[in-house]
Amino acid sequence: MIKNFRIIAYLEGLSFLILLLVAMPLKYIYGMPLAVRIVGSAHGALFVAYCVALAAVRSKLNWSLKTTAIAFISAFLPAGPFVFDRKILAEAED
Repeated sequence: MIKNFRIIAYLEGLSFLILLLVAMPLKYIYGMPLAVRIVGSAHGALFVAYCVALAAVRSKLNWSLKTTAIAFISAFLPAGPFVFDRKILAEAED
């Protein structure tokens, strides 16, 4: 369960960075809006999958509302899921 969530979080974070750092410049600098359409669609699907996986993990691991909120908010920040993943790993090692 947590492994699947971590994979989805990684892919969602990566798609967000690609959208911001590759697709958006391609659209606005080089006039290639198709890049945003494709990467944006993939990112949107991964964001929905992230939210569904987050709900499942919260239920399974009895995460607090605070932890769940931090996980959700991290999806809106560039590299947020990566930082949150490090937090999960740090807690798992303790």
